[in-house]
Amino acid sequence: MSDVEIRQSIPRMTASRQVVPPQWALTERLLIDQLDKAAIEFVARYTRADGTLIWRQDWPGMDGSDDPYEGFMNLALLYMLGGSSKLHELARKIWEGITWQWTEYGQIHREFDSYYDWMHHGEGYLYVYFLGLAGPVTLKDRQRAVRFAGMYTGEDQEALNYDTEHKLIRSPITGSRGPQFELTAEDWSTHRGILDDYLAPYEDIPGVDFASGKCQWSNDAVYADIIRMMNERMTRGDVPLNLNATGLVANAFLHTGEEKYRSWVLDYLSVWEKRTQQNGGIIPDNVGLSGEIGQYNDGKWWGGYYGWRWPHGFMTIIEPLTNACMNAVLLTGDMSKLDLARKQLDANWALRKEQDGMWVVPNKHFDTGWTDYREASPKYPVYLWIMSMADEDLERIERIPRDHDWNEVIVPKLSGTDKKTGRNTKHYIGNTQPWFQYIRGLNPGYPQQILDANIRLVEQQLTKMRSEAGDPLNWTNQYSEDDFSSIHAWQEMCPVYMESLIQLTLGGPMHISHGGFQHARVRYYDAEAKRPGLPKSVAALVKELTADSVILELVNISLFDMRSTIIQAGTFGEHQFKEAHVLNEEGAIIETTSVNAQWLLVDLPAGTGVTLRLSMDRFVNTPSYDMPWSDREKNVLLEGRKL
Repeated sequence: MSDVEIRQSIPRMTASRQVVPPQWALTERLLIDQLDKAAIEFVARYTRADGTLIWRQDWPGMDGSDDPYEGFMNLALLYMLGGSSKLHELARKIWEGITWQWTEYGQIHREFDSYYDWMHHGEGYLYVYFLGLAGPVTLKDRQRAVRFAGMYTGEDQEALNYDTEHKLIRSPITGSRGPQFELTAEDWSTHRGILDDYLAPYEDIPGVDFASGKCQWSNDAVYADIIRMMNERMTRGDVPLNLNATGLVANAFLHTGEEKYRSWVLDYLSVWEKRTQQNGGIIPDNVGLSGEIGQYNDGKWWGGYYGWRWPHGFMTIIEPLTNACMNAVLLTGDMSKLDLARKQLDANWALRKEQDGMWVVPNKHFDTGWTDYREASPKYPVYLWIMSMADEDLERIERIPRDHDWNEVIVPKLSGTDKKTGRNTKHYIGNTQPWFQYIRGLNPGYPQQILDANIRLVEQQLTKMRSEAGDPLNWTNQYSEDDFSSIHAWQEMCPVYMESLIQLTLGGPMHISHGGFQHARVRYYDAEAKRPGLPKSVAALVKELTADSVILELVNISLFDMRSTIIQAGTFGEHQFKEAHVLNEEGAIIETTSVNAQWLLVDLPAGTGVTLRLSMDRFVNTPSYDMPWSDREKNVLLEGRKL
């Protein structure tokens, strides 16, 4: 579309209030600028000109292809928010480079991981979802989305991961080479030293004291027994972790709009709802190839791969459930699709007990019953509440006792749990609770605090990256069991993290790190540059969310340039704006514009700002990666020879 066509087809309004840029706006633009520069330096330090990573010559085992993707996926996400256009080019080149490199290592086949579980697939393929948001979508994006989804819908004859009759994914270990019913000692070779400090996957491994909470994977005899028992009990049939595959199939829907992808997501979620009902309201963690719960596990509903017993317990149960339920709401607008995750949170809460003066809930189930009691995490009900804005989901958050000040902002670490607040900080995501407080009007100082913390995080990461330990030329050239950690080096050194920008500009929490879409209330496009993201010198702040509105402030900090910003209703255009009310400093309406569209164009003359209350209908549009400009090739796919 031409500029004229854009301006005729999208409702338009102009900001007229001259403002002195508030500190949050100046800091937000500073952070974007610093992240741009940090990203370029990060790429220069760790990649070659062809997008491959400066790393070792070999890498064994099935683990690892997710980690390089995780280290660089935020280039696309930062571009989507308004980062440099150079980041878009780099994000695509590096995705291609990593994919080629790990194909040469032997783990990626047909551009997709040969086989691994859906915790790790979920982490790595966030990169693919972010490239969709960083449009315009390319033919390669669309073709890959369809091909990857086909590996999980039963359409790909080389990767028959899905049983269309029983509606189950046939193994916890799947990928472009199909389900892996037998794992080898080499598959787990890179994990052995790490897993020495983890709980044993079974309670009856010869020579292992299960009660010690340790299991010597590095012991050859123990290791042989573990692999044998895994192949007997764990590698056939379905597990809740596989619900993260709904993201890959929903991604194909966002690219194509084809009904078969939506139907698959809903059918697969539905079959897990039935299994949960059959199991008395607790989701089982292992389902055999016949559909029988506990088929290869002596009838036990617990004890499956990444299930209730090993290795993480409830986290790897509730996360894929939450992701899948949110995906189903996105594709349908039906809030009852959240019920499976809601009911699991309720069932877990019903099992609570008082311990040391605090209410705690079980995270694991052993043969002896529920165990590993911990304080409940408010993160998952926050995700549900952001989708539904329902009182029942708010109550699920409010019932959790507060063991620390939920307004407190932290500078998160890479992974693990912050000792002071108890917050898990995977991918440097650690401030969901103080943002939740802010968006409800209970933490007014949050915007400046989180922006300051984000700048400190970037500074911290740059220091690590520039250190001698951060020099890839100092890393081991070939694999050794004593050097496993370097597979995570890019995440550990990466300075491109932007929790503050997601929360403040889009109006949503950061995605769930193990495969969750970046759900949020709004997103932006630069109308003049015809690209995703806030235009240069424009800052945005989502100040309030309700079930049918969002309050948003836009500021053009430049005193010289006019900017034109397109606001989209929902990350995927799933919402619809009704009216745009301009608010004065007291919050009173001084002007109203009829919108009735999923986009609104706001002109911001130099030095102006505007606060808008945008009324909206949520989840009424078909979600997609579509930008405000038409894509004549949206339904184009290449077809190969039929041999």
